[in-house]
Amino acid sequence: MATAEQIKALIRTHLNDNPDQFITVALQVAAHEARQGHTEMAHEIRQIVDKAKLRPSVIAKFPNDLNGLIFTEEPQVSLSALVLGEDLKVRIERIILEYRQQNRLKSHGLTHRRKILLTGPPGTGKTMTAKVLATELKQSLHIVQIDRLVTKFMGETSAKLRQTFDMMRVVPGVYLFDEFDAIGSERSLDNDVGEMRRVLTSFLQFIENDTSDNLIIAATNNLQLLDRALFRRFDDVLNYELPGERERAQLIANLLGTFIDNRFPLNKAATEASGLSHAEIDRACIDAIKEAVLTNKNRVTIKSLSKELSERQRNISK
Repeated sequence: MATAEQIKALIRTHLNDNPDQFITVALQVAAHEARQGHTEMAHEIRQIVDKAKLRPSVIAKFPNDLNGLIFTEEPQVSLSALVLGEDLKVRIERIILEYRQQNRLKSHGLTHRRKILLTGPPGTGKTMTAKVLATELKQSLHIVQIDRLVTKFMGETSAKLRQTFDMMRVVPGVYLFDEFDAIGSERSLDNDVGEMRRVLTSFLQFIENDTSDNLIIAATNNLQLLDRALFRRFDDVLNYELPGERERAQLIANLLGTFIDNRFPLNKAATEASGLSHAEIDRACIDAIKEAVLTNKNRVTIKSLSKELSERQRNISK
């Protein structure tokens, strides 16, 4: 068994919230157990430590007054699940590579891409991209609800933003500022108010002065509303579009999976899904699968999927 000193050291490092030192002591305990001939116990301890290293070592602890504004999740969405154009996917892979190799870049005086702006129509994969990046980088995803921040704390928005950026220095992860156009609108617009101009100015300062290693993502559905001063603050701007025919076919095949066979007319389905977003195609496929399950069928037919796609088409045309 671990020595009394090792047990006390484990307790101290846990209570002092020092995960790196905690892991060091745990490995010392494993080595001690191995020397005592308890090889199975030593192996199990090392396995626990190795598993813990796969996830962020700092648990997200946000102040109570940020509750309801920042939501944290541990997504499990791999890069292969992202159905986008090849150019966009290559740029996302570049962000992942630079993050993983950031120490190598720093040794040459370079920094990795970590301030990213995602623009495009609703349902085209922006939030899913943030989930993929968090998954691939083995980080938590912290979603900052900008629209709630603005409507609930008008007059305190800049202070809440400051709190958020202060927390980013101690809580690692991927930070997604969703519905970003709520504060990122062009400062010269006639319907803008003084408070929102101050909020945007504060955000520009915060993001420019941020020196953490976190990935910061801002997502907007309305590129034309964004202040031009925003763009130079971001390392990369990714523009999302409605899926093309190839992406629609791939998306339908992925979503329907075992509910279709190789005789299913994917090209016909992709044509009928023209003009729909990723999210709308997703919902149509799920509804078609539900119908197949509830009618005791093990296959989705092109007829049932076409019906669901047509319903989505009618919804967006209204």
